[in-house]
Parts: sequence; C-alpha cells; structure tokens
Amino acid sequence: MSLSFGYRLALCVLLASSMSVDVAAKSSLDELSFVKKMRLAKAGDPDAKMAVAEALEMGTDTKINIVQAAKWYREAALTGNYEAQFRLAKLVEKGAPGLKADKPTAVKLLQSAANHGHAASQNLLGQLLQNGDGIAKDEKSAVVFYRKAADQNLAAAQNNLGVMLLKGLGTDRNLDEAFKYFSLAAIAEDGWAMNNLGGMYEMGWGTAKDIEKAKLYYEKAASKGIVIAATNIKRLQSNIPAPTAPKP
Repeated sequence: MSLSFGYRLALCVLLASSMSVDVAAKSSLDELSFVKKMRLAKAGDPDAKMAVAEALEMGTDTKINIVQAAKWYREAALTGNYEAQFRLAKLVEKGAPGLKADKPTAVKLLQSAANHGHAASQNLLGQLLQNGDGIAKDEKSAVVFYRKAADQNLAAAQNNLGVMLLKGLGTDRNLDEAFKYFSLAAIAEDGWAMNNLGGMYEMGWGTAKDIEKAKLYYEKAASKGIVIAATNIKRLQSNIPAPTAPKP
C-alpha cells in the first residue's frame, strides 16, 4: 500500500513550533550507529528523528528506505524542523515506490518552511511558482521567494534571481542586478552562475565586455559539469557569435 501525506499533515506542520538545532548534539548523533539513533528517535528525540530520516534516505549505515525516510522526516517536521519539512516536500513531490507523489502537500510543506525563513524551501517554492508546477504560475511571487533566499546567500537562489532579472521575468529587466547576483553565486562556486556570468561578460551586459573573462567563467562552469558551458567555450574558440539573445 502506498503511503500518502495529505492536507492533515501539512496543517500540522503549519502549526508546529520552531526548533533550534543543537550543533553539539548533532555532532554526537553523527557518531552513533543507526540502531542507537533509531532508539533515540523512537524515544522522542527530535534530532535523532532527523538523523534517522537522513540515514534512511541516503542509505547511511542502513538500507535505503524512502517510505520510512518520509515517515521520520514527517516526525521531525512535526517538531518544527523546517529542514525536515523541505526534505519531506522533495520526497512527496516526486514520490517513490510505496510513496505516492503528492504535489499539493509538497507545496504546503514548502510554503510553511519558506514563510519561516528556510532558504532552500524559498528557492524551490520559487521554482515551482516560476514554472507553474503543482501551483498556479506566478513569476512575481517566484522573484519574491528567490530574493528572500538570495538574501540568505543561497547560491542557487542568487543564480535563479539573476536569470529572472536578466530576462525580465516577474520583475523589470535589470542587467546590473543580474550581473551582481550571478557574481555572488559564482563566488559560491555555483556552476550555472559561472556559465551565466560568462555570458554576461561575453555580451557586455551589466559589465564591460571581456571575452577572456567570459572564457574563464565558461571553463569554470564546464569543470562543474555544466555541458552548455563546454559548448560555449568551443563556440568562442571558433569565433562563432553567441545565439540570439534579448537585447538590453
């Protein structure tokens, strides 16, 4: 039988109280065997619940079991752990054998965590809003959530916000701001931001045109596994103009 997390779970999470993470306690938990973590989790320890969920999802010191991982993320989420809400949302959004995909619940979980300042949830909620995936498409709201996460120095959100600013999606087009956010994300070693920053230098958008810097950032992006960056390098080496792009 598939396990489904519906509206009741989301409502419980929305009402959950916030939880502070004890770094020292987490460090101690990391040293314990999975069996001991499970004992603590069953005894009600909130950090152990999260540790058990992570172990079950990743297969650390135990077999991977996504259904049980979702169960323990739910237990941790109900204590007000917004990272647990985020991870549970990712699992129920896609589903897995024995775990029914449930996008509405995933969205509710993300909204709860995002509204409590969880950066990764803000970024993922922004993506769903931008694409209209499981929620009504709303590019303006996507920009709002990307910006909230970007302001917390989440590199993926900084890159996403840069793309919205570059294309003028959900906000006025602003090449200077796009360059700024791509730069910040590139400093944090985000591969897509490096590629996009290379494009900004190649086109002279938000900065002076500089082909050498464009090549440098394309190379950095390619080293991160961004396939299109390798294509951009070959194109520059062959003196082929960039594909048609929006004009500033």
